[in-house]
Amino acid sequence: MVAAVRVHQYGGPEVLTYEEVELPPPGAGELRVRQTAIGVNYIDTYFRSGHYQAPSLPFTAGNEAAGTVTAIGEGVTGFAAGDRVAYVAALGCYAAERNVPAAITVKLPDGVTDEVAAAMMLKGMTVEYLLHRSYKVKSGDTILVHAAAGGIGLILSQWAKLLGATVIGTVGSEEKAKLAREAGCDHVILYRTENFVDRVREITGGGKCEVVYDGIGKDTVVQSLDCLKPLGTLVNFGSASGGVENFNLGLLAPKGSLYVTRPTLNTFTAKREWLEEIAGNLFRVVGSGEVKIPIHRRAKLADAVEVHRALEGRETTGATIMTP
Repeated sequence: MVAAVRVHQYGGPEVLTYEEVELPPPGAGELRVRQTAIGVNYIDTYFRSGHYQAPSLPFTAGNEAAGTVTAIGEGVTGFAAGDRVAYVAALGCYAAERNVPAAITVKLPDGVTDEVAAAMMLKGMTVEYLLHRSYKVKSGDTILVHAAAGGIGLILSQWAKLLGATVIGTVGSEEKAKLAREAGCDHVILYRTENFVDRVREITGGGKCEVVYDGIGKDTVVQSLDCLKPLGTLVNFGSASGGVENFNLGLLAPKGSLYVTRPTLNTFTAKREWLEEIAGNLFRVVGSGEVKIPIHRRAKLADAVEVHRALEGRETTGATIMTP
């Protein structure tokens, strides 16, 4: 039996239950991993609430973790007991130990700790595809990053600055503005007291942005279009304020023949070689110290309810990790 956080019915943070579950030996193609650090992401709340449907109820929550391989299933090659590994998986990560497909697991280099890996695999690989694949940011670009002090925003701002972009970030408080500036934002907009569209026009002298990275969704998508240059790209990769419904494609033409995309990490890591390339790029910039992964909260797995309350209350900045 191993400790895990389970969801038996969809709902608020209170539906997360800390309990003991049986764990069979690893099956064919699987690794058994003793987890040392578990990442917390906003997508975890989508599955818990039912905004994203799990394959079945009950299920174990969580989508990223790091740990040590303790056993290997039939047919697995390239891994050995004792290997330090990390992964992004569709559910099952809020547990002290689990079985995970070897195909989605990557070995950790010496320069990346388990805590950092758990804090960055989902967020960091998301940033990699946002900056290099959804829209390829280049030196001289001006970009807008919503929620710039969030877990993804702080990584994205640093990495975009490393690529030579001018980074504009939106945040909800002066405290978060300070964090965004420290992460490389050249300009910070307090969206609660400032109109971000007007401020982008002012900051850019009317030139606007090549790309907007929007993990907020419903509350920001349409206004974000007005922050783009002709032929600009809006990348909506999250729905913190709710999903975007009934989007009018006709808006894109008069606003400058704009592009809109709704990518997911699963698409960009569907092939093993893609996963290894994205993870390798992330490990390189983090291992070199060029991009730092801020861990601003640590909690025990048993405290998952309070962790989710803080996350949905927008009380968090940077990454949160849990330990068994």
